[in-house]
Amino acid sequence: MTRKAYSFVRSFPPEPARTLKVDRHYLLCASAGALRLEAQGQAWLLPPARAALIEAGHEIQVSIPQPATTASVLFDTGFTAAPPAPLTVFDLSPLARALVAECGAWGESDEPLPAYAETLFAALGAVSRRLAERPSPVVVPAGRSPELRRALRLTEQRLGGEIRFEDVADEVGLAPRSLARRFEDETGMTWRAVLRRMRVLRAIEELAAGDAPITEIAFTVGYTSLSAFNAAFRQLTSRTPTEYRASFRP
Repeated sequence: MTRKAYSFVRSFPPEPARTLKVDRHYLLCASAGALRLEAQGQAWLLPPARAALIEAGHEIQVSIPQPATTASVLFDTGFTAAPPAPLTVFDLSPLARALVAECGAWGESDEPLPAYAETLFAALGAVSRRLAERPSPVVVPAGRSPELRRALRLTEQRLGGEIRFEDVADEVGLAPRSLARRFEDETGMTWRAVLRRMRVLRAIEELAAGDAPITEIAFTVGYTSLSAFNAAFRQLTSRTPTEYRASFRP
């Protein structure tokens, strides 16, 4: 009989999108690199600062834009309560990170977990579920139509440089007014609001990746004003970039 919960670490090369569906509740963390998750018309980037809690039997799309290492935990559906939603992405707390690391000593096996390990996994399940009740607001729409999906890709590819909505519309073969309607109809957001979220999401990845100065990160994601970057970041995360970085550092 497989353990009630177990942990594993794996490294992956860059991969295109593929379907992920498991029969256990799945806590997915990137310990290096980043993963892109997509479900129900929305997309999340999963750098080391964040985790995803996926309900058993729920299908999501996962792509790996750069080499990544994941630290994951699988919970039997009878061992922990169901997540509050089929897929939630949230910021890892120091406690959650410590529990993920400690649980890493117990992989898949037919031998039962010792009492100490079972207590750790139960605590991690409870902490993860509580964090999932306050999911990260930094999510971007994935789009439904081919034109909008391409517009989103073009926007994401050009975050660090000059980008004009009119140029994006021209490249996807739509008039600016028509593309603006697509954004409203398919995402409920304007292009500029999506752009702001993409920039903050990329900034989170940069904050998690190393020790680059905040000003450098602001310029990297397309801001020419540090104050504007700080304001946009705080509006979406309720923290400054410095506070956010400190939240996932020991």
